[in-house]
Amino acid sequence: MSKRDYYEVLGVERGTDEKDIKRAYKKLAMKYHPDRNPGDAEAEAKFKEVKEAYEILTDSDKRAAYDRYGHAGVDPNMGGGGGFGGGAGGADFADIFGDVFGDIFGGGRRGGGRQQARGADLRYNMELSLEEAVRGVSKEIKVPTFAPCDVCDGSGAKPGTSAKTCSTCNGIGQVQMRQGFFAVQQTCPTCGGSGKEITDPCDKCHGQGRVQKTKTLSVKIPAGVDTGDRIRLAGEGEAGQFGAPAGDLYVQVHVKDHGIFVRDGNNLYCEMPISFTTAALGGEIEVPTLDGRVKLKVAEGTQTGRMFRLRGKGVKSVRSGAIGDLMVKTVVETPVSLTSEQRELLEQLEKTLAGESAKRHKPKAEGFFDSVKRFFDDLSS
Repeated sequence: MSKRDYYEVLGVERGTDEKDIKRAYKKLAMKYHPDRNPGDAEAEAKFKEVKEAYEILTDSDKRAAYDRYGHAGVDPNMGGGGGFGGGAGGADFADIFGDVFGDIFGGGRRGGGRQQARGADLRYNMELSLEEAVRGVSKEIKVPTFAPCDVCDGSGAKPGTSAKTCSTCNGIGQVQMRQGFFAVQQTCPTCGGSGKEITDPCDKCHGQGRVQKTKTLSVKIPAGVDTGDRIRLAGEGEAGQFGAPAGDLYVQVHVKDHGIFVRDGNNLYCEMPISFTTAALGGEIEVPTLDGRVKLKVAEGTQTGRMFRLRGKGVKSVRSGAIGDLMVKTVVETPVSLTSEQRELLEQLEKTLAGESAKRHKPKAEGFFDSVKRFFDDLSS
């Protein structure tokens, strides 16, 4: 009985790529597998036919021979190719699942080798003053890292030589380990996943393709950054092994405490001491900002804790561009180290503030003591 065309067996057209061939195989293999069709000789025969077609059409050399010469080009009895491991047990569910997991995790048992893992990402903690964070700054940093070897250009092989295909994994970078029902893909222990063996390693990097060094980078910090923000420098992390792409460097920002201002988002806060006289009579005071001093008018009768807002004197947002405000909290300063004359003047002032006029001059104090009196009256009743 003549064999059916392999493309017909899998239900695909000539020229179909390997991905679609694999998809068609999985569908038919699951359908006809003997474990799902116990005692069904026809299903077993179809499964073997599907498996044979799949193994030919996913091997580039065998597929080329089949496309040119037909079955004669891959028939082992005619010198065209190898066998297929006979019997329905030649492929079980583990084979099918192994292909599925290979697709998901980037492995696969056939093809042109495993893509190299990129280098590790690095983090650099940068401490900034509030002024630097608000205005932006450029800083030079020194980062200890791995960089491509300049002798072998990152290949790991001594100049004039090259790496060879790994004999353990045949250049795939992974080996398949059976664990009961499943076939698990693992990194090849011989080549570490590179798919290559270096028989004559570079004298400088000892076959790693990279060396340790400290590199100096210029980092531009944008205006408005705050603690917790980070800046990504693409490709400035660790170099990958054997010429693989480098990782990224993340500059983590921490803003130091300031002697005057406290930052909350885009707003700045500060406490401003004012004299007893200015608080009582009102007046004009100078308030510090990050851009210099500004005048602030204090109203007559200002109490400790009153908040004044200076619009646009805060921080410009690094994301939206919105500018915050400066919030100034007044703190009335009590006079100390008084002379006898000053003490006498204050005592005279206190006498004039007492009596019936106290409620007008000390509204908060009078209101507080009234509340205390009512509280104790309620307790005694």
